[in-house]
Amino acid sequence: MSKNKHQNKKVSGAKKLVYLDYASTTPTASEVSAAMAPYWSEKFGNPSNLYQIGRIAFDALESARFLVAKNFNCDPSEIIFTSGGTESCNLALRGMAKYFRAGHIITTNVEHHAVKNTADVLSREHFTVSIAPVEKNGIVNLEQIKKLIREDTFLISVMWVNNEIGTIQPIEKISRFIRKENVRRISKGLNKIYIHTDACQAVPYIKIDLSKIGIDLLSFNGSKVYGPKGAGGLFIRQKTPILPIMAGGEQELGIRPGTQSPALAVGLAKALDIISKKRATENIRLQKLRDWLWVKLAKKYPKIIFNGDKQIRIPSNINFSVPGVEGEAMTLMLDQEGIMASTGSACASNDLKPSYVLVAISLSDELAHSSIRLTLGKFTVKSDLEYFLIAFDKVYKKLKIIGT
Repeated sequence: MSKNKHQNKKVSGAKKLVYLDYASTTPTASEVSAAMAPYWSEKFGNPSNLYQIGRIAFDALESARFLVAKNFNCDPSEIIFTSGGTESCNLALRGMAKYFRAGHIITTNVEHHAVKNTADVLSREHFTVSIAPVEKNGIVNLEQIKKLIREDTFLISVMWVNNEIGTIQPIEKISRFIRKENVRRISKGLNKIYIHTDACQAVPYIKIDLSKIGIDLLSFNGSKVYGPKGAGGLFIRQKTPILPIMAGGEQELGIRPGTQSPALAVGLAKALDIISKKRATENIRLQKLRDWLWVKLAKKYPKIIFNGDKQIRIPSNINFSVPGVEGEAMTLMLDQEGIMASTGSACASNDLKPSYVLVAISLSDELAHSSIRLTLGKFTVKSDLEYFLIAFDKVYKKLKIIGT
């Protein structure tokens, strides 16, 4: 396995740099950068142009679309390229809302801001939004969704994998129920219910076969799969009623106007193809590392609280709370030791707010504030985790002494 040169740099006050925040973003794979390179320079054409370099750009764009579709087992015409996961989620929710003009949307209380905030905006327009609560393990119960369905429900949006606690939602179970429910609804003259899932955190770890799963819209992005930032996509199943949310040209089947970037599309497709081939073996490797670290932490710090279901989660994620220790302070001090990790707290308007995801799984504000998220990736090795344990113990003892 190749080493990540960035992890071995000397940094001030630290022996080495250890990146444990792969859920935030991933480094672009060298093979991906190489595949993209020609389309920044000599093959710079606009895919909409009919002359030679335009045709070359168009062919690259469509080849990338074909490769993405191949990895999801869907038709290339069902793949729309976007600027990333946030745009894809916005396009899914707002594009459907624009078509229906009014009605009812169901989502959960642990969605990424891209869905959560978009749903909030729609709730202030002509739409009613119902929020399905998750259980204490971070997983939504299908029965909660069933209770919320109304005659005017047209969209359900449930993320596949949570970005903070790594739990996996029962997307296949939800989609099977909605398929049956739609048969009943259509027989009564009601509109279908469409399903959107934010799969940005799922794609690296879960093989998604869209020919077998009855979801209608799926958001994904490049920065979570060792692809380029600013590249993403939206799967839109054929006959799904959706309208563009921006005015402009007819690019991307008229759904997403604007000059396309063959470089970004090629990079995204290459990254997805690489990760799909290595997914199974990498999942096993990551889970072994994650479980080893989990056991070490639990044994040495018995008061630590691990957040999210212990089994139904992706293999790279550990989210835990350290009672009596401020997570924000801990991540800043870990950074001084060369450890890059995330916390469940977020600064907004100078107010430190607890993670709404952790609050949703019934953690107190205090425990939510004391959380740390570690996410492993393809460059993570056991020595990185050993170094983390040393750094964590040092920081933990300091913070316990000063009482933060």
